[in-house]
Amino acid sequence: MAGISSASQKARHLELGLSDEQAIDMYTTMVKARKFDERMLLLQRAGKINFHVSGIGQEVAQVAAAYALDRNEDYFLPYYRDYGFVLSVGMTLRELLLSVFAKAEDPNSGGRQMPGHFGHKKLRIVTGSSPVTTQVPHAVGIALAAKMKKKPLVSFVTFGEGSSNQGDFHEGCNFAGVHKLPVILMCENNQYAISVPVHKQLGGKVSDRAIGYGFPGLRVDGNDALEVYRVVKEARERAIAGEGPTLIEAMMYRLSPHSTSDNDLAYRTKEEVDENRAKDGIPKFKQYLIDCGIWNDEQEAEMLANIRKELDDATEYGDKAPFPTPESTLLHVYANDDKQGGLR
Repeated sequence: MAGISSASQKARHLELGLSDEQAIDMYTTMVKARKFDERMLLLQRAGKINFHVSGIGQEVAQVAAAYALDRNEDYFLPYYRDYGFVLSVGMTLRELLLSVFAKAEDPNSGGRQMPGHFGHKKLRIVTGSSPVTTQVPHAVGIALAAKMKKKPLVSFVTFGEGSSNQGDFHEGCNFAGVHKLPVILMCENNQYAISVPVHKQLGGKVSDRAIGYGFPGLRVDGNDALEVYRVVKEARERAIAGEGPTLIEAMMYRLSPHSTSDNDLAYRTKEEVDENRAKDGIPKFKQYLIDCGIWNDEQEAEMLANIRKELDDATEYGDKAPFPTPESTLLHVYANDDKQGGLR
Protein backbone atom coordinates (compact mmCIF):
# COMPACT_ATOMS: atom_id res chain seq x y z
CA MET A 1 0.00 0.00 0.00
CA ALA A 2 3.01 2.26 -0.32
CA GLY A 3 2.36 5.51 -2.10
CA ILE A 4 -1.22 6.18 -0.95
CA SER A 5 -1.87 9.85 -1.55
CA SER A 6 -5.56 10.56 -2.23
CA ALA A 7 -7.78 11.60 0.66
CA SER A 8 -10.34 8.89 -0.14
CA GLN A 9 -7.75 6.13 0.02
CA LYS A 10 -6.22 7.49 3.18
CA ALA A 11 -9.64 7.48 4.83
CA ARG A 12 -10.44 3.87 3.99
CA HIS A 13 -10.64 2.82 7.63
CA LEU A 14 -12.67 5.93 8.46
CA GLU A 15 -15.14 5.12 5.70
CA LEU A 16 -15.63 1.72 7.32
CA GLY A 17 -16.40 3.31 10.66
CA LEU A 18 -13.02 2.76 12.30
CA SER A 19 -11.25 5.62 14.06
CA ASP A 20 -7.53 6.23 13.78
CA GLU A 21 -7.14 4.86 17.30
CA GLN A 22 -9.00 1.66 16.41
CA ALA A 23 -6.89 1.12 13.30
CA ILE A 24 -3.73 1.55 15.36
CA ASP A 25 -5.08 -0.80 18.03
CA MET A 26 -5.78 -3.42 15.36
CA TYR A 27 -2.18 -3.18 14.13
CA THR A 28 -0.84 -3.36 17.69
CA THR A 29 -2.83 -6.53 18.37
CA MET A 30 -1.57 -8.14 15.15
CA VAL A 31 2.01 -7.46 16.18
CA LYS A 32 1.32 -8.66 19.73
CA ALA A 33 -0.01 -11.96 18.38
CA ARG A 34 3.04 -12.34 16.11
CA LYS A 35 5.47 -11.61 18.94
CA PHE A 36 3.64 -14.05 21.21
CA ASP A 37 3.98 -16.73 18.55
CA GLU A 38 7.68 -16.05 18.11
CA ARG A 39 8.22 -16.19 21.89
CA MET A 40 6.47 -19.58 22.06
CA LEU A 41 8.79 -21.00 19.42
CA LEU A 42 11.78 -19.83 21.48
CA LEU A 43 10.35 -21.31 24.67
CA GLN A 44 9.75 -24.65 22.97
CA ARG A 45 13.29 -24.78 21.58
CA ALA A 46 14.61 -23.93 25.04
CA GLY A 47 12.72 -26.85 26.54
CA LYS A 48 10.48 -24.61 28.65
CA ILE A 49 7.25 -25.77 26.97
CA ASN A 50 6.47 -29.01 25.19
CA PHE A 51 4.42 -28.06 22.18
CA HIS A 52 3.14 -25.10 20.19
CA VAL A 53 0.79 -24.72 17.24
CA SER A 54 1.68 -21.53 15.40
CA GLY A 55 -0.60 -19.00 13.74
CA ILE A 56 2.08 -16.91 12.03
CA GLY A 57 0.66 -15.48 8.82
CA GLN A 58 -2.97 -15.64 9.94
CA GLU A 59 -3.12 -12.80 12.47
CA VAL A 60 -4.43 -10.09 10.13
CA ALA A 61 -7.74 -11.77 9.30
CA GLN A 62 -8.20 -12.90 12.90
CA VAL A 63 -7.80 -9.42 14.37
CA ALA A 64 -9.83 -7.70 11.65
CA ALA A 65 -12.72 -10.13 12.08
CA ALA A 66 -12.78 -9.64 15.85
CA TYR A 67 -13.02 -5.87 15.46
CA ALA A 68 -16.09 -6.27 13.25
CA LEU A 69 -17.96 -8.19 15.96
CA ASP A 70 -19.64 -7.09 19.18
CA ARG A 71 -17.14 -8.06 21.84
CA ASN A 72 -19.71 -7.45 24.58
CA GLU A 73 -22.53 -9.61 23.21
CA ASP A 74 -21.43 -12.10 20.54
CA TYR A 75 -20.18 -15.64 21.17
CA PHE A 76 -16.84 -16.83 19.82
CA LEU A 77 -15.70 -20.31 18.82
CA PRO A 78 -12.11 -19.95 17.59
CA TYR A 79 -9.88 -22.73 16.39
CA TYR A 80 -6.44 -23.54 17.69
CA ARG A 81 -4.39 -20.96 15.74
CA ASP A 82 -6.49 -17.94 16.69
CA TYR A 83 -4.13 -16.09 19.03
CA GLY A 84 -4.81 -12.80 17.26
CA PHE A 85 -8.54 -13.32 17.58
CA VAL A 86 -8.63 -14.16 21.29
CA LEU A 87 -6.28 -11.28 22.11
CA SER A 88 -8.63 -8.97 20.20
CA VAL A 89 -11.72 -10.04 22.12
CA GLY A 90 -10.07 -9.59 25.50
CA MET A 91 -7.69 -12.38 26.47
CA THR A 92 -4.31 -11.27 27.80
CA LEU A 93 -0.79 -12.46 27.15
CA ARG A 94 -0.64 -13.57 30.79
CA GLU A 95 -3.68 -15.80 30.26
CA LEU A 96 -2.18 -17.30 27.12
CA LEU A 97 1.11 -17.98 28.90
CA LEU A 98 -0.69 -19.65 31.81
CA SER A 99 -2.24 -21.98 29.25
CA VAL A 100 1.06 -22.64 27.52
CA PHE A 101 2.71 -23.52 30.83
CA ALA A 102 -0.37 -25.60 31.85
CA LYS A 103 -0.85 -23.77 35.13
CA ALA A 104 -3.78 -23.85 37.53
CA GLU A 105 -4.76 -20.22 36.87
CA ASP A 106 -5.20 -20.90 33.14
CA PRO A 107 -8.73 -19.61 32.31
CA ASN A 108 -9.06 -21.92 29.33
CA SER A 109 -9.00 -25.25 31.13
CA GLY A 110 -7.19 -24.84 34.43
CA GLY A 111 -4.04 -26.24 32.83
CA ARG A 112 -5.79 -29.44 31.71
CA GLN A 113 -5.91 -28.96 27.92
CA MET A 114 -3.30 -28.45 25.22
CA PRO A 115 -2.42 -24.84 24.32
CA GLY A 116 -4.64 -23.34 21.64
CA HIS A 117 -7.85 -24.82 23.04
CA PHE A 118 -9.29 -21.49 24.06
CA GLY A 119 -12.13 -21.05 26.51
CA HIS A 120 -13.10 -18.00 28.54
CA LYS A 121 -16.55 -17.79 30.11
CA LYS A 122 -16.44 -14.07 30.85
CA LEU A 123 -15.45 -13.27 27.25
CA ARG A 124 -17.93 -15.81 25.78
CA ILE A 125 -15.14 -17.82 24.15
CA VAL A 126 -16.48 -21.36 23.96
CA THR A 127 -13.94 -24.11 24.64
CA GLY A 128 -12.97 -26.16 21.62
CA SER A 129 -12.22 -29.87 21.72
CA SER A 130 -9.30 -31.73 20.19
CA PRO A 131 -11.23 -33.30 17.27
CA VAL A 132 -11.25 -30.63 14.58
CA THR A 133 -14.49 -28.99 13.39
CA THR A 134 -16.66 -29.90 16.39
CA GLN A 135 -16.86 -26.16 17.12
CA VAL A 136 -19.03 -25.62 14.01
CA PRO A 137 -22.19 -27.43 15.22
CA HIS A 138 -21.63 -25.86 18.64
CA ALA A 139 -21.64 -22.40 17.04
CA VAL A 140 -24.80 -23.27 15.15
CA GLY A 141 -26.44 -24.41 18.39
CA ILE A 142 -25.60 -21.13 20.09
CA ALA A 143 -27.05 -19.26 17.12
CA LEU A 144 -30.24 -21.32 17.41
CA ALA A 145 -30.52 -20.41 21.10
CA ALA A 146 -29.97 -16.73 20.26
CA LYS A 147 -32.75 -16.83 17.68
CA MET A 148 -35.15 -18.63 20.00
CA LYS A 149 -34.47 -16.15 22.80
CA LYS A 150 -34.56 -13.20 20.36
CA LYS A 151 -31.09 -12.08 21.42
CA PRO A 152 -29.47 -9.54 19.03
CA LEU A 153 -26.16 -11.36 18.79
CA VAL A 154 -24.23 -13.71 16.51
CA SER A 155 -22.00 -16.68 17.04
CA PHE A 156 -18.72 -16.53 15.15
CA VAL A 157 -16.72 -19.66 14.38
CA THR A 158 -13.39 -20.21 12.64
CA PHE A 159 -11.75 -23.31 11.16
CA GLY A 160 -9.21 -24.33 8.56
CA GLU A 161 -9.93 -25.36 4.98
CA GLY A 162 -9.17 -28.97 5.91
CA SER A 163 -12.00 -28.80 8.44
CA SER A 164 -14.42 -27.81 5.69
CA ASN A 165 -14.21 -31.41 4.47
CA GLN A 166 -15.48 -32.82 7.76
CA GLY A 167 -19.07 -33.89 8.36
CA ASP A 168 -19.51 -31.50 11.28
CA PHE A 169 -18.97 -28.57 8.93
CA HIS A 170 -21.57 -29.69 6.41
CA GLU A 171 -24.15 -30.67 9.02
CA GLY A 172 -23.69 -27.34 10.76
CA CYS A 173 -24.04 -25.40 7.51
CA ASN A 174 -27.16 -27.31 6.51
CA PHE A 175 -28.89 -26.72 9.85
CA ALA A 176 -27.88 -23.06 9.91
CA GLY A 177 -29.15 -22.54 6.39
CA VAL A 178 -32.48 -24.27 6.98
CA HIS A 179 -33.22 -22.17 10.07
CA LYS A 180 -31.55 -18.90 8.91
CA LEU A 181 -29.45 -18.74 12.05
CA PRO A 182 -27.27 -15.78 13.12
CA VAL A 183 -23.92 -17.50 12.68
CA ILE A 184 -20.82 -16.40 10.77
CA LEU A 185 -18.49 -19.16 9.62
CA MET A 186 -14.98 -18.03 8.69
CA CYS A 187 -12.60 -20.47 7.03
CA GLU A 188 -8.96 -19.47 7.50
CA ASN A 189 -7.66 -21.05 4.30
CA ASN A 190 -3.94 -21.24 4.99
CA GLN A 191 -3.27 -23.56 2.03
CA TYR A 192 -2.27 -26.65 4.05
CA ALA A 193 -4.09 -29.22 6.19
CA ILE A 194 -0.94 -30.14 8.12
CA SER A 195 1.06 -31.42 5.11
CA VAL A 196 -1.70 -31.73 2.51
CA PRO A 197 -1.77 -28.80 0.03
CA VAL A 198 -5.08 -27.21 -0.80
CA HIS A 199 -5.22 -28.59 -4.37
CA LYS A 200 -5.30 -32.10 -2.91
CA GLN A 201 -8.04 -31.21 -0.42
CA LEU A 202 -10.63 -29.32 -2.42
CA GLY A 203 -12.20 -29.60 -5.84
CA GLY A 204 -13.27 -25.96 -5.75
CA LYS A 205 -13.62 -23.06 -3.33
CA VAL A 206 -14.72 -23.44 0.27
CA SER A 207 -16.89 -20.34 -0.14
CA ASP A 208 -18.81 -21.94 -3.01
CA ARG A 209 -20.08 -24.65 -0.67
CA ALA A 210 -22.46 -22.15 0.91
CA ILE A 211 -24.55 -22.18 -2.26
CA GLY A 212 -25.76 -25.69 -1.51
CA TYR A 213 -26.99 -24.59 1.91
CA GLY A 214 -28.84 -21.51 0.77
CA PHE A 215 -26.74 -18.66 2.12
CA PRO A 216 -23.93 -16.39 0.84
CA GLY A 217 -20.34 -17.56 0.54
CA LEU A 218 -17.59 -14.99 0.05
CA ARG A 219 -13.86 -15.24 -0.61
CA VAL A 220 -11.68 -12.44 0.76
CA ASP A 221 -7.96 -11.61 0.88
CA GLY A 222 -7.00 -12.57 4.41
CA ASN A 223 -3.95 -10.29 4.24
CA ASP A 224 -6.17 -7.22 3.70
CA ALA A 225 -7.28 -6.21 7.19
CA LEU A 226 -9.84 -3.63 6.13
CA GLU A 227 -11.47 -5.86 3.54
CA VAL A 228 -11.85 -8.67 6.11
CA TYR A 229 -13.31 -6.15 8.55
CA ARG A 230 -15.81 -4.96 5.94
CA VAL A 231 -16.97 -8.44 4.98
CA VAL A 232 -17.39 -9.66 8.57
CA LYS A 233 -19.17 -6.45 9.58
CA GLU A 234 -21.65 -6.86 6.71
CA ALA A 235 -22.15 -10.54 7.59
CA ARG A 236 -22.97 -9.56 11.16
CA GLU A 237 -25.47 -6.96 9.98
CA ARG A 238 -27.16 -9.62 7.82
CA ALA A 239 -27.33 -12.04 10.73
CA ILE A 240 -28.76 -9.51 13.18
CA ALA A 241 -31.37 -8.52 10.57
CA GLY A 242 -32.58 -12.13 10.45
CA GLU A 243 -31.10 -12.90 7.04
CA GLY A 244 -29.15 -15.94 8.22
CA PRO A 245 -25.57 -17.24 8.01
CA THR A 246 -22.59 -16.19 5.92
CA LEU A 247 -19.60 -18.35 5.00
CA ILE A 248 -16.37 -16.36 4.60
CA GLU A 249 -13.24 -17.90 3.11
CA ALA A 250 -10.24 -15.78 4.11
CA MET A 251 -7.28 -16.61 1.88
CA MET A 252 -3.91 -16.59 3.64
CA TYR A 253 -0.74 -18.64 4.07
CA ARG A 254 0.65 -20.42 7.11
CA LEU A 255 4.20 -19.06 7.26
CA SER A 256 5.30 -21.39 10.05
CA PRO A 257 5.25 -25.19 10.28
CA HIS A 258 1.99 -26.83 11.33
CA SER A 259 3.39 -27.19 14.84
CA THR A 260 6.71 -27.52 16.64
CA SER A 261 6.51 -31.26 15.88
CA ASP A 262 6.40 -30.62 12.13
CA ASN A 263 9.12 -30.32 9.47
CA ASP A 264 7.33 -28.25 6.86
CA LEU A 265 10.21 -28.42 4.38
CA ALA A 266 9.35 -32.08 3.89
CA TYR A 267 6.26 -31.03 1.92
CA ARG A 268 6.90 -27.47 0.71
CA THR A 269 9.92 -25.48 -0.44
CA LYS A 270 11.67 -22.58 1.25
CA GLU A 271 11.09 -20.59 -1.93
CA GLU A 272 7.33 -21.07 -1.63
CA VAL A 273 7.35 -19.89 1.97
CA ASP A 274 9.53 -16.87 1.15
CA GLU A 275 7.26 -15.92 -1.75
CA ASN A 276 4.26 -15.89 0.56
CA ARG A 277 6.18 -14.11 3.32
CA ALA A 278 6.44 -11.15 0.96
CA LYS A 279 2.62 -10.98 0.98
CA ASP A 280 2.39 -10.81 4.79
CA GLY A 281 -0.46 -8.50 5.75
CA ILE A 282 1.12 -7.09 8.93
CA PRO A 283 3.81 -4.97 7.23
CA LYS A 284 1.24 -4.00 4.59
CA PHE A 285 -1.11 -2.66 7.25
CA LYS A 286 1.78 -0.88 8.95
CA GLN A 287 2.59 0.86 5.67
CA TYR A 288 -1.04 1.82 5.25
CA LEU A 289 -1.02 3.51 8.68
CA ILE A 290 2.21 5.33 7.80
CA ASP A 291 0.76 6.52 4.50
CA CYS A 292 -2.31 7.76 6.36
CA GLY A 293 -0.02 9.86 8.56
CA ILE A 294 -1.10 8.19 11.81
CA TRP A 295 1.97 5.99 12.46
CA ASN A 296 5.72 6.55 12.57
CA ASP A 297 8.99 4.93 13.64
CA GLU A 298 8.85 6.43 17.12
CA GLN A 299 5.41 4.96 17.77
CA GLU A 300 6.59 1.62 16.38
CA ALA A 301 9.58 1.50 18.73
CA GLU A 302 7.44 2.38 21.74
CA MET A 303 4.84 -0.25 20.81
CA LEU A 304 7.48 -2.97 20.41
CA ALA A 305 9.05 -2.09 23.76
CA ASN A 306 5.65 -2.26 25.49
CA ILE A 307 4.84 -5.63 23.91
CA ARG A 308 8.25 -7.00 24.85
CA LYS A 309 7.78 -5.96 28.48
CA GLU A 310 4.26 -7.39 28.59
CA LEU A 311 5.54 -10.65 27.12
CA ASP A 312 8.47 -10.81 29.52
CA ASP A 313 6.20 -10.20 32.52
CA ALA A 314 3.65 -12.75 31.29
CA THR A 315 6.33 -15.35 30.64
CA GLU A 316 7.85 -14.91 34.09
CA TYR A 317 4.44 -15.05 35.76
CA GLY A 318 3.35 -18.12 33.83
CA ASP A 319 6.60 -19.94 34.47
CA LYS A 320 6.41 -19.36 38.25
CA ALA A 321 2.67 -19.96 38.68
CA PRO A 322 1.62 -23.22 40.41
CA PHE A 323 0.53 -26.31 38.52
CA PRO A 324 -2.94 -27.83 39.01
CA THR A 325 -3.26 -30.07 42.06
CA PRO A 326 -4.69 -33.61 41.92
CA GLU A 327 -7.65 -32.36 43.96
CA SER A 328 -8.58 -29.98 41.12
CA THR A 329 -9.05 -32.76 38.56
CA LEU A 330 -12.84 -32.44 38.43
CA LEU A 331 -12.93 -28.64 38.45
CA HIS A 332 -14.43 -27.15 35.26
CA VAL A 333 -15.90 -30.54 34.37
CA TYR A 334 -19.29 -30.38 36.11
CA ALA A 335 -21.52 -27.33 36.64
CA ASN A 336 -21.81 -26.35 40.29
CA ASP A 337 -25.37 -25.01 39.93
CA ASP A 338 -28.08 -24.59 37.35
CA LYS A 339 -27.29 -20.89 36.76
CA GLN A 340 -24.05 -21.48 34.86
CA GLY A 341 -25.43 -22.48 31.48
CA GLY A 342 -27.31 -20.78 28.68
CA LEU A 343 -27.23 -17.40 27.02
CA ARG A 344 -27.26 -14.49 29.44
